[in-house]
Amino acid sequence: MKFLVTGSAGFIGYHLCRRLLGEGHQLLGLDGMTDYYDVRLKQQRHQMLRTLPGFTALEIMLEDKPAVSDAVESFGADIVVHLAAQAGVRHSLTHAPVYVSANVAGTTNLLEALRSHPPRHFLFASSSSIYGDSTDMPFRESHRTDYPVSLYAATKKAGEVITHSYAHIDGLAVTCFRFFTVYGPWGRPDMALFKFVAAIEAGEPIEIYGEGRLERDFTYIDDLVESIVRLVDAPPEIGRPVTTIDSLSPVAPWRAVNIAQGRPVGLMPFIETIEKRLGRTASKIMRPMQPGDVHATWADPSLLKALIGYIPDTTIDTGVSAFVDWYRGWARR
Repeated sequence: MKFLVTGSAGFIGYHLCRRLLGEGHQLLGLDGMTDYYDVRLKQQRHQMLRTLPGFTALEIMLEDKPAVSDAVESFGADIVVHLAAQAGVRHSLTHAPVYVSANVAGTTNLLEALRSHPPRHFLFASSSSIYGDSTDMPFRESHRTDYPVSLYAATKKAGEVITHSYAHIDGLAVTCFRFFTVYGPWGRPDMALFKFVAAIEAGEPIEIYGEGRLERDFTYIDDLVESIVRLVDAPPEIGRPVTTIDSLSPVAPWRAVNIAQGRPVGLMPFIETIEKRLGRTASKIMRPMQPGDVHATWADPSLLKALIGYIPDTTIDTGVSAFVDWYRGWARR
């Protein structure tokens, strides 16, 4: 099949593209190579993908409507996986226009281009952030998502609503997957695991927000990719919900799906796992909650299980060990 993957030089995009190319698919990757974090990391990911048969990359911004339209028209994808976005909850507090431009306008440009060249399935990367700081857990796809506590979360909510409108108007089959704290090798430098490992290895203190009382439902990158690949073959069909827990829209071929283990881990036990794997104890600076952050995330993955017969299952010990092994090799380059 022919896959168009936006954000192909990103953390998740890179791993997904490797998997799809390994299965023999033809793939067009779109990435704007923005400098939110070190562009060299993105360039390294794309460089590795270019060594695999079937991969073509275009460095364009989704805000560039003519470029997006040309790419969509010339490639003619069977499946579109839209991962590109301006990430980062904290960054959104001070760079709001960038999030609206990339996550709202960029998504709309892509969907507009696809109206003339509709794929069989459009998969959109949403986020657990849209559940806000709710205490009604575990989070289910049927829960209200009307109270985001960061602009990043608000733009992901907007993305879900926008994709629903296109699904309703054009009959585009849409799956919105809600990610829960994805981690693993080639991860983003702004994420907690990367920052903690880098600081501890350098003998520097780590900052722990929320006084260490936060909890997260972590998802290892290989598990996430496995889930996405399986969901490709499970497009929503209006009027045919799979189970009573299905989030299928009553008026469009659209659904949202949590991708997570459904087992939250406390921040302090997470740090202890890192320390054990590194063989070092971190110097810790305790900080209060940051604006836009949430106290806990905890997913109900029942719908994911019903749709694809699979739930992420990599343990924190295994996942952290894999990241540390990668980081130590990468940092020596």
